[in-house]
This record gives sequence, C-alpha cells and structure tokens, in this order.
Amino acid sequence: MDQLTQLMVITMEECGELAQVCSKVLRSRSQLGFISEKNLVKLQQEVADVRCMMDLMYKFELLDHEATNKGIEAKREKLKKWSDLID
Repeated sequence: MDQLTQLMVITMEECGELAQVCSKVLRSRSQLGFISEKNLVKLQQEVADVRCMMDLMYKFELLDHEATNKGIEAKREKLKKWSDLID
C-alpha cells in the first residue's frame, strides 16, 4: 500500500472511531446523566488521533494552512447563523 493510500485509510478509520466515541459520550450522558471519565479520556484520545492524521496531511502537502484557516472561519460564520455554539 502506498503512503497516500495508508494516510487516507488510516484517517478514515480514525474519523470513524471519533464518530463512534462521540456517540458513546451522548449515550453515556443520556443514560447516566453525566459523561463518564472513561468516555472523556477516549474522546481526547480519538481527537488526538485525528489531529495527528491531519498533521500528516499537512506534511504530505495535501492541506494548506491558509486554506484550512479560511475554511474554519467560514464554518464559524455558518455556526453563528445556525447554532448557538458560537456567540
């Protein structure tokens, strides 16, 4: 398997694991009334794994910091309109 394929496959897997733990966080809160420490630790680990893969995408020059920052700002503006997450 070439490096690009490895990068894409591992990133997809890590994103899937992050989605799964996000679901567990919500289910934990719903069932227990709070988010378990175990799930918070797992959430932190999975976010770190995804960020690692993103860093590798920058290293392989698949992503551009300036373009990413513009995309982040565009998303924040959308969230201001459609969500109460950002003031």
